[in-house]
Amino acid sequence: MTLQRSYSIRQLTKEFSVTARTLRFYEDEGLIAPERRGQTRLYSTRDRARIILILRGRRVGFSLAEIREILDLYGMQDGGIAQLVHTRRKFGERIASLERQKIDIEDSLTELRRGIAEIDTRLAGHAQPHAA
Repeated sequence: MTLQRSYSIRQLTKEFSVTARTLRFYEDEGLIAPERRGQTRLYSTRDRARIILILRGRRVGFSLAEIREILDLYGMQDGGIAQLVHTRRKFGERIASLERQKIDIEDSLTELRRGIAEIDTRLAGHAQPHAA
């Protein structure tokens, strides 16, 4: 029999630099399911692994609904293949979205730099010589 390690909310908030409120929110959303002992929440290694995946997903821009889709496929009895296939597709979609955003950002930066250059040219044309 293996002993299941558990973590307190304090340990996980420190480890992942998140608030207790964040972990309770993920619990309310059904993304993690800590054990309760009275008022104390005890998080399993499974909860900890799910928190890692949730935070990684959030960092790259996935919504909680998208993260839930991926996590919900974990329990399937196909050796994780369905989860991997779904996750790979979601990653591809996210990359395409970020690539489009990257182009939009580059276009915006180009336009702003052009605007600054035009403003600087106009300001230089109106510079008053300083009286000596």
